[in-house]
Amino acid sequence: MQHILIIGAGRSAIALINYLENYASDNNWQVTVVDKDISNIQGQVSSDTNILRLDLFDAERLVKEVRNSSVVVSLLPARLHSVVAKVCVEEGKSLFTASYESEEIKSMEDKVKEKGLLFLNEAGLDPGIDHMSAMQILDRIKADGYELKAFESFTGGLVAPESDDNPWHYKFSWNPRNVVVAGQGGTAKFIQEGKYKYIPYNRLFRRTEIIEIDGYGKFEGYANRDSLKYIEKYNLQDIPTIYRGTLRRPGFCRAWNVFVQLGITDDSFEMDLADGMTYRDFINSFLYYHPSDSVETKLYHYMHIDQDSDIIERLDWLEILKNKPIGLKKATPAQVLEKLLTEKWVLHPNEKDMVVMWHKFLYRMDGDEKDTCLTSSLVVEGQNNVRTAMAKTVGLPLAIIVRLYLEGKIKLSGVQIPTVKEIYEPVLQELKEYGINFQEKIIDDCK
Repeated sequence: MQHILIIGAGRSAIALINYLENYASDNNWQVTVVDKDISNIQGQVSSDTNILRLDLFDAERLVKEVRNSSVVVSLLPARLHSVVAKVCVEEGKSLFTASYESEEIKSMEDKVKEKGLLFLNEAGLDPGIDHMSAMQILDRIKADGYELKAFESFTGGLVAPESDDNPWHYKFSWNPRNVVVAGQGGTAKFIQEGKYKYIPYNRLFRRTEIIEIDGYGKFEGYANRDSLKYIEKYNLQDIPTIYRGTLRRPGFCRAWNVFVQLGITDDSFEMDLADGMTYRDFINSFLYYHPSDSVETKLYHYMHIDQDSDIIERLDWLEILKNKPIGLKKATPAQVLEKLLTEKWVLHPNEKDMVVMWHKFLYRMDGDEKDTCLTSSLVVEGQNNVRTAMAKTVGLPLAIIVRLYLEGKIKLSGVQIPTVKEIYEPVLQELKEYGINFQEKIIDDCK
């Protein structure tokens, strides 16, 4: 019997667990899920699945569970994958995650290869499906003899149109903390028309572009992390333009920029929150002192917000200037903001989220008079606030890859991401069966 150990029972776990359960009996697999908090999956998984409470820092128990497994899937927050990875190396177990490949895990590559293991990262949605869907088209373009001129890729986890009832046009379907601190991992880097471009965090949400997707209207995209590192991973040396970004609905970024400039997305220091401190007090603590001006007047003046700006509607809806107690004694500014947003941007039981992905490819054959512009888009809506589009698109590709690996259909070793045909072809083909299917379109006038 092969044992699949899944560490982490958060929002993305259910789709992955249910998929593997469907294959468990026929393949003689035992699925075990461990986490400190298992409430999210209770009642959502098969009775044949082992569910255990486990503190990740109970080293003895962690080693025992990994040792008894055939493969390990980590759905923990990205910063904790290395804890699991070190144990997997020592115990000789392959590891699969949906998170960005960290330098710490990359540094284990020699040992991973030496033991014939596979540490596959970035196998979820973004990163994950974005890599696989892009590489499938990029490889096709190259095989047909075209020269690639530009590649852009954007992804967003949003709220479905029928559940969109707030002026931010946004609700949480994944880790709220990741939304609050988005963009703080370093300066955004990309290439545009052969020129290297850099956007520091304090300007990130004011440098956006508009993208339109048939049937779903307009979105705005902002730069996501370091696009330059994918030049090598995608084998796109000498490409004039490469840009990866995140999608939101128009207006979101301009309003979010108020929080960035004010400093309340900062997670680097802890505030002493006096008993009964309200959100109004919290905002006021970041503004200049004036004996008579209201908090609103100071905020609008300091942030250059016009009285008729739609930003005010968004701030009012959040009630961030209300005398509502925060209810925390100590917290970073980002944690205070996260607490408020978690209460306001909640996806209710019968509401649906939506995942949107959009790629643009610009390419030309020698002798052609102009470039060909191809777009490829994906829109997936969830069923409810548990079986979300986010959980589906993060969990399913990871689950399919684990199945293929256990069946011996993936024979790679080392530290990898899913940019090779051996992985992306079967995964993308099977994802179509679950409604995860891209629509391609040639555009005459592509800017």
